[in-house]
Amino acid sequence: MASISDLVKTTLKAGYLTVEAEDQLRKLLAIEYNLEDLNAFVSLQEAAMTGQVKQESRERLLKSSTEKRFVPYSSCYAGIKQC
Repeated sequence: MASISDLVKTTLKAGYLTVEAEDQLRKLLAIEYNLEDLNAFVSLQEAAMTGQVKQESRERLLKSSTEKRFVPYSSCYAGIKQC
């Protein structure tokens, strides 16, 4: 299994955090890690917050919540049917 630092370097270079890499990071963070790994993880968090890295899991979440909210107007006319 790769180190946290290795995963972060790959993710920052690609600009994209896959679900698989995110799962690997969770597993690695659950075991012992060093200061370099912790600093790399903080860098990844900052990159995600500033939009430098996109997260596949967030994209999936946004897509699924958008699909659930779409209700054609005709099936939800004037509050007669519950939307």
